[in-house]
Amino acid sequence: MEFWPEFLASSWGREFVAGGLGGMAGVVSGYPFDTLRIRMQQPAGPAADGCRPSATALFRSILRSEGLAALYRGMATPLASVAFQNAMVFQVYAVLSRACDLDKKNEPPSYKSVALGGFGTGALQSFLLSPVELVKIRLQLQTLNHHHHSRGESEGPLTIAKRILQTEGLRGIYRGFAITILRDAPAHAVYFWTYEYAREHLHPGCRKRADESLGTMLIAGGLAGVASWVCCYPLDVVKSRLQAQSPPPGSRPPPRYNGIIDCFQKSVREEGYSVLWRGLGTAITRAFVVNGAIFSAYELALRFLVNGGQRISLEKS
Repeated sequence: MEFWPEFLASSWGREFVAGGLGGMAGVVSGYPFDTLRIRMQQPAGPAADGCRPSATALFRSILRSEGLAALYRGMATPLASVAFQNAMVFQVYAVLSRACDLDKKNEPPSYKSVALGGFGTGALQSFLLSPVELVKIRLQLQTLNHHHHSRGESEGPLTIAKRILQTEGLRGIYRGFAITILRDAPAHAVYFWTYEYAREHLHPGCRKRADESLGTMLIAGGLAGVASWVCCYPLDVVKSRLQAQSPPPGSRPPPRYNGIIDCFQKSVREEGYSVLWRGLGTAITRAFVVNGAIFSAYELALRFLVNGGQRISLEKS
């Protein structure tokens, strides 16, 4: 009975809960964009004849042939896991960024500490994120993979995860882990640095006073998301293609891509360097919306929890 009041009374507890709420807001607001991004990053099928639809045309095609629910297929997995993952990200980031500036207890972390804390956070969260994104990508591509069931018999996230473990083992569930770290460590450094830099310049002094407006939170969070995606997008394309690979049940043909370098070389050779930026417009649109929502929900929840905690302490005293 006393766990939650005590948990929320600590800075760790407040940052954890606020981060989780921010993560849920981000998933709900941006998941359709993510589905479009994943599908646009995949190699064209034999029947495509070299022609690829635009994001708008693909969006209309999905709605017409699969319905609105297809844009949210697989959302349950990241909604549950991203809430926890985002909670851990914000908590770990707070600890690491402060640890780099132990001599500044009452000051916000320096921009250097922000970047270092973000880099470490991105690397650590890959252990949780890589399997989740693997299952999410498989779910989002179900209707595109010939070996999957018909649309009326689509598999759920637990079924897909179980099948991957049975057929490919632990190595299969962590396919794409190395490139997830290569993508997320520098991307998170850019992410948190851009947010702190943007909010301070949009509202000078807010890093100390925490008095910026909702508009500042939305814009700074959106810019942080865009900057982090632009710097890592080619790696994300390669990661999506590696994680989309799965051998048909009962057979073991050689995979199309044998690792990061092979995937990069084959993709560029077959489709040109533009393939590394395919779907970027959809990704940065999603990034602005999602990360504006994440940081706004995080900051507002944190302030609510801090003010609520102060009121509780005053009432007890």
